[in-house]
Amino acid sequence: MTSVSFATHEVLNQSPPFVDVDLFALDRPLADAVAVNGGVLAKQELMEFGQHWGSAAMAERGRLANENTPKLRTFDSKGNRRDEVEFHPAYHELMARSAHAGLHNSTWTADGRPSGAPSEVVRAAKFYMAAQVETGHLCPITMTRASVAALAAQPDLLAKTMPVIGSRAYDPTFAPWPTKRGMTLGMGMTEKQGGTDVRSNMTRATRDGDAYRITGHKWFMSAPMCDAFLVLAQADEGLSCFFMPRFLPDGTVNAIEFQRLKEKLGNRSNASSEVEFLGAWATRVGEEGKGIRTIIQMVQLTRQDCAIASAGLMRSGLAHALFHARHRSVFQKHLADQPLMQAVLSDMALHVEASIALVMRLCRSFDRAPLDQGEAAYMRLLTPAIKYWVCKSAPGFLYEAMECLGGNGYVEEGILARHYRESPVNAIWEGSGNVMCLDVLRALSREPEAAASILADLARGTAGLPHAAEAAAFISTAFRQSDSERTARLAVEKLALLAAAAALNEVSPSQAELFAPTRLAGSHASMYGAVDLGRDDTARLLDRALPA
Repeated sequence: MTSVSFATHEVLNQSPPFVDVDLFALDRPLADAVAVNGGVLAKQELMEFGQHWGSAAMAERGRLANENTPKLRTFDSKGNRRDEVEFHPAYHELMARSAHAGLHNSTWTADGRPSGAPSEVVRAAKFYMAAQVETGHLCPITMTRASVAALAAQPDLLAKTMPVIGSRAYDPTFAPWPTKRGMTLGMGMTEKQGGTDVRSNMTRATRDGDAYRITGHKWFMSAPMCDAFLVLAQADEGLSCFFMPRFLPDGTVNAIEFQRLKEKLGNRSNASSEVEFLGAWATRVGEEGKGIRTIIQMVQLTRQDCAIASAGLMRSGLAHALFHARHRSVFQKHLADQPLMQAVLSDMALHVEASIALVMRLCRSFDRAPLDQGEAAYMRLLTPAIKYWVCKSAPGFLYEAMECLGGNGYVEEGILARHYRESPVNAIWEGSGNVMCLDVLRALSREPEAAASILADLARGTAGLPHAAEAAAFISTAFRQSDSERTARLAVEKLALLAAAAALNEVSPSQAELFAPTRLAGSHASMYGAVDLGRDDTARLLDRALPA
């Protein structure tokens, strides 16, 4: 009798795993952008970070953290209310590695002042690489970093918390923050009835001696496992910002009751929640009635991180697509040698080059803003424009990267399906696309002279590049129209593209010469690869993106 074997056949013509790589050394556009924007001396530090985060072990932790999602433990075994969030050990390892690298505090001094150049650029390079491996855990990391900017409005509170925030230890224990080796902070702004319109918030704050009692809800409370939260609530003088710890000063659990964890499209390793405050204890941050002005200092930094993370996701998508194409043979040729695939991949590489050049230029403005009014104005005007363009680019880009892998890109065993699900959130969080455009318009109305100066600088930075002068003229005219809101999306996108061309021209003029005509023209192709970059330029782009 003949036996039948069901042994799996030998697997051929598949790309090996893209792991155990140096995420910094393999990324020439990143290294060049870091160097041009002041971080050249951090090369060794960034290579060590890139080697660790590019390891197979870190890739596996990213997978496990997303497949084993957080769970809300509302009560303990005796029926006591606890509201703890439980995570897989892989998540805690990711958090510990990010904290050890200072992603949550390296841009601040021990007393909570900006560290100065090039701390923003160097940290952004690390954040960009970490996002390529696992993005969800970066939510509490970025909010902890950004919270220091808001806490600066309350110097006594900042002085108390900064020694714990400033530690590079990660301490996930459920305990009062003053007793811990390190702490994380979250944020609660939006409510059911208002969303982005936080002035419609109904949560109330009533005085309780030197503190307050908060009663109400938050429809989205980011990172509920954090040790404290910055929360907006209505006080006697209007909407105000509050510091709300998980534990009361006497060590008992604060009256913060999580209703459920959100079921989200992506961002699955990270917990987001709905919450009720039942007279939760809190202290004020900044003046009463100045809550938006206080917390917007935090939001400016979280928006910056949204752009960095989206650029990182696109970089990862490009790297995986190009790596696959170099190993996969179709019709007797490697995919990477097929002219159509080369056109797609090189166009994608150009987009990533411009994105990382632009993001690093923005981070340079954050580094220099405390001492340079021009850089501070660049930061205020361009942050929402850059977040708009980079974050809204990511989903379509990652779809294209998935298609480069065919069915292998669409299945959950690979990282691209996770990246694709992750990508929309950065365009939604911290202000959707329309909100970003409105913020650009507000910045223009408040600082018209500074905005004009920035636009002039961008025109000088792109002088001689094809279509740059026409783009600058269009932007100037569009923003002066009486109904500028109607065309704000087009004008803000053009502004971001012009800024990207200027940033790329600093980093790699030859790449800027390719970017400008394919992006700044009156109309340009909407699909990657629907441009003619030329054979030599295509080869150069692909080699810079991922050395063969």
